[in-house]
Amino acid sequence: MSPPLVYTPLDEIDSVRDDLDATFRSGRVSSIDYRKYLLTQIAYMLRDNTVAIEDALFSDLGKPKFEVHMLEIDLAITEIAIVLKNLSKWAAPEKLAFSLVWSATRRVVYKQGKGVCLIVGPFNYPISVCVRPIVSAIAAGNTVVFKPSESTPAMSALFAEMFPKYIDPGVLRVVNGGVEVMEKLLDMRWAHLVFTGSTRVGRIVSIAAAKTLTPVTMELGGKSPVLIHPSCDMQIAARRILWGKVLNAGQTCIAPDYVLVPKELQAEFVGALKKAHDEFYPDGPLVPGAMGKMVTVEAFKRVAGLLKATQGTIAFGGDADEVAKAIAPTVVVDVPFDDALMSEEIFGPVLPIISVDTLDEGIEFVNKGEHPLAIYVFAKDEQSKKKVISQTQSGAISMNDVVLHAASHELPLSGIGASGSGALYGKYGFDTFTHFRASMDPPNWLDMVLGIRYPPYTERNIKLSSYFCPSIPSRPPP
Repeated sequence: MSPPLVYTPLDEIDSVRDDLDATFRSGRVSSIDYRKYLLTQIAYMLRDNTVAIEDALFSDLGKPKFEVHMLEIDLAITEIAIVLKNLSKWAAPEKLAFSLVWSATRRVVYKQGKGVCLIVGPFNYPISVCVRPIVSAIAAGNTVVFKPSESTPAMSALFAEMFPKYIDPGVLRVVNGGVEVMEKLLDMRWAHLVFTGSTRVGRIVSIAAAKTLTPVTMELGGKSPVLIHPSCDMQIAARRILWGKVLNAGQTCIAPDYVLVPKELQAEFVGALKKAHDEFYPDGPLVPGAMGKMVTVEAFKRVAGLLKATQGTIAFGGDADEVAKAIAPTVVVDVPFDDALMSEEIFGPVLPIISVDTLDEGIEFVNKGEHPLAIYVFAKDEQSKKKVISQTQSGAISMNDVVLHAASHELPLSGIGASGSGALYGKYGFDTFTHFRASMDPPNWLDMVLGIRYPPYTERNIKLSSYFCPSIPSRPPP
């Protein structure tokens, strides 16, 4: 059983930040060996508390144990293992390549931490989406304030209990709370801020961060579309799309939000989805442990309201239980472009199907909206894949699968436009939390070459300085 969630008193937050700043300035986290020790401790924290994490995530989100392991704990531990393997190389000072002009100046780029960083976590993936940025921040030599979501009280309380047992509170502190705590944190200046959540709250965070000149990395989501091409394997497409939609009851920032399918293939596609659904849930999707639940009653009512307001037709699903906060996987067909289901990110297990005449029509519709966090294309035809890649914009684009790209530690998780900014995870996460500090140490004798920079300026100075300017290609024809 998880401990009760206790909010951090507002009058303690300043001292929390001051303590973390003192640790950073002491130079303790500049030690690579110490950072590796901290990361190893986090890995064992997750492993030692697996059962407690399973229980907390089931209490908050109804997560099946498989999802807890595959998409939460295992992802975070794998991230730690990769960072531990590469940290010494990533953090090493970088001597630049030979340059006839500059090599004598002994140029070096130092990789240093930024300071005290704030990580504001979402409710939907409390381990993988929260712990992985923490790993990046500590790996880069920072100290961290971590605010988990108040919408997942069991997991947030568990974080507050676990972290002090494994990590020095002078390096990382968990700050729990609601709106007042969030407002207090946003009034403060941070070396870097990572926010994962809705676009609406992201705008608020951006405005607050701008007032203190706090650099921000954001992962916000949006309506990630799926484009179906006639050349795809329909059965594989249906299984993968439905899997991506029902994960965590649809509460995944990169979940397929809606599908654009050729009109003549809609019936076949829906039939393949129904076949996959029945194979996934032989005893029904609302059996405890079969799939997750909505995080709050308010979230349940929002998605149920969108479903009630749709002009489309429910092909299958539609069952819902407000007491259990559970919504069955629901496929809605003949959805118009301006439907209620298309008015906002669904963030639930409801999949609208929109019929289009051509791939070009689908691309045109996608481009009328905000840039999504992901675009998914199911096609064997290479030219169709290239067309979608070249004619659209999104944080990521995946062909013939969904969601899986976020589990690859060598790929960045990044948004563009309204879906976010910056990049997280792996080397990209390390770089996000790293200050690349330029350094130069020219010898005295270099003035024999660069003495032309000193006044008085003459025509001779100008002529000699031009020798340092590289040549450019021939002028292009008119």
